[in-house]
Amino acid sequence: MYRYSVTEPPPRRCVLPFVADAPQLADLRGAVRAELAAWGMSALTDEAELIITELASNVIKHVGQGSAATLVLDAGADQLRVELHDKSDKEPQRLHPTCDEESGRGLQLLSALAPSWGTTRTAVGKAVWCELPLAPDETRRRILRATTVMESYGLAVGGPAARLTRRPVLEESATSLILDLLHWLTAQGLDPDDILDRAQTHFEAACQAA
Repeated sequence: MYRYSVTEPPPRRCVLPFVADAPQLADLRGAVRAELAAWGMSALTDEAELIITELASNVIKHVGQGSAATLVLDAGADQLRVELHDKSDKEPQRLHPTCDEESGRGLQLLSALAPSWGTTRTAVGKAVWCELPLAPDETRRRILRATTVMESYGLAVGGPAARLTRRPVLEESATSLILDLLHWLTAQGLDPDDILDRAQTHFEAACQAA
């Protein structure tokens, strides 16, 4: 994979042209991981890889398998800007939360993990961009951890390898995971109702503080 990178002096930039197909995604993640490590921004690796995978998957789905695309990373002193360029001028649409379509999953994830994101028209198409602070806030850390757990749980129960895209699947998987956790708490001699009450109290306090 061709890479154009500027490490010194800041601001630092990496341009990664790639072909939008599934085999390229692993190489793309590896290149991003290496670049962030070189920049001293490894703390953002998990979030960046997750977002980039979803956005690149959307290009495959909506622009076309084998489409030319470009990933651009711009690192400032306290944040990372991620841009994914493709040659389609059709802007992505945020889906209603109750929609069962798969196409909005990447944007919903982007909204949850990135405090600032959007789309920009370019001379040849568009760019979807987001900005990740170097120190992720606690809510986004929790969302990232929950995403990892849910995807691993899908594999554990024999479900799809990690792409929990449809709302009914998400609801069923979350319910099943919570049910398993309640059984586990009971087996440990703990009171599930007490744990649920405490979790709800912490959740409401976090929402009020946000």
